[in-house]
Amino acid sequence: MVNGGQPTNYSDDAARAGTGGPGAGGPDTEDLEAGGPHTGSPDAGHPAGRSWLDRRHIIGAYAVFGVYAVVDAILSSGRDQVWAIWAAGGYAVALLILWRWRDRIAAVLVSVAAAVLAPLLWLSAAYPLEDGMNVIDRAARLLLHHGTPYLSSGQIVGWRSYNPYLPVMTLFGLPNAAGLRATGWGGLAGNPGVWLAVGTVVPLAAAFWIAMPKPPGPAWRRDALLATAIAVASPVIGLNLAVITTDPPVLALMLLSLALALTPSALAGTGTAGSPLARAGASGSRLAGIVGSGAVLGVACDLKSTAWLAVPVMAAMYATRDGARAAGRFIAASVITAVVLIAILAPAVLVKPTAAAALVQNSVLFPLGLTHDKTPAESLLPGHLLTAMGTAGHVVSIGLLLAAGLGIVISLLIRPPRDVSAACRRLAIGLALIFLLGPDVRFGYFIYPLGLVGWLALTASQNEM
Repeated sequence: MVNGGQPTNYSDDAARAGTGGPGAGGPDTEDLEAGGPHTGSPDAGHPAGRSWLDRRHIIGAYAVFGVYAVVDAILSSGRDQVWAIWAAGGYAVALLILWRWRDRIAAVLVSVAAAVLAPLLWLSAAYPLEDGMNVIDRAARLLLHHGTPYLSSGQIVGWRSYNPYLPVMTLFGLPNAAGLRATGWGGLAGNPGVWLAVGTVVPLAAAFWIAMPKPPGPAWRRDALLATAIAVASPVIGLNLAVITTDPPVLALMLLSLALALTPSALAGTGTAGSPLARAGASGSRLAGIVGSGAVLGVACDLKSTAWLAVPVMAAMYATRDGARAAGRFIAASVITAVVLIAILAPAVLVKPTAAAALVQNSVLFPLGLTHDKTPAESLLPGHLLTAMGTAGHVVSIGLLLAAGLGIVISLLIRPPRDVSAACRRLAIGLALIFLLGPDVRFGYFIYPLGLVGWLALTASQNEM
């Protein structure tokens, strides 16, 4: 993507996109619009070859989505099976629309409705709340009455007593704690899953809006919305939204932080050009991008600990690309945001040692399997298989996890990422390693590396990937 630190120019091959479905007599105008020519720095907006959002690529993606949904419908049960049945039908209709009528907008809207909205509403109304949602609701009530979302060690009576989330996650339970119903058709407003979906789609749309390549003309705005809809409807995010897990908003905020990190690099080349007023404006926008990126990541880090790895990865990228001062500002924004949010959403943690100890026990020791009651989050992954062998296996799993963390840090020192794309890939690799080696993880956690790679693909041209 970058040659010697300078942007590489790409030829426009959109005009060779070819023909599409039956009856097409010429180039697909949707394909041509999705891959118009433009140039720029890798972080300012992606120079285009053919877009990954053209009709052919969307057909390919939806075919893969459909196969996954059909297999899941056959092999799974319960909530997952309900989602798979809805989603398989939605993907099939979307493929028909893409093939017969060549309408990308209609196709992705159908897929969002069938693969996300319908199963989310159905499962929210017809099924009781998941254990994780009950934990969030209880955390919100504890916060309102005791100033902390965590039970102390003396109040723990089983694994359901733990709250493995960080204080910002409590926000999704406040509507129910305020008295709104959380179950049945009349209880959607109090259901944390509905608010988790809102908290995912809004930052995800913002991440695509900021990062989408911006050639002249309005087409990029439509493509930003298309990319958002495809991401939401995909099994990676759509399944997690429908069956209600807590990972989608964390991923969305991480992506928004990465998108905001594009801004400083985009403006870095304007520092010596134009009037002093223009340079001052560019410098202010650059600072806002750094601080905004750090603040958004601080929010993500206060949702779940899975976002923490993004801090050193992005700090290393900032230090390499923009200098040590930029990295320092980014880290400061992340830390200050996290501390302020803890002070607001778990004030007792800052003044009561027992509350601080409860935070560590719930959100650090419990997910690592270092408490008496073990988390039920488990899948047939190497770390869990080691843990199943007993204490020695668990120690080995923790050791491998620490070794992986150390290896990531060393890689950041030896070969730090030089732009947002490289940071995104490094983060995806690091998280995949952690999930493979962690003692108590589930396959669903791979929403993070898959989501990061998918975001890169949807915001880049073919020639860049």
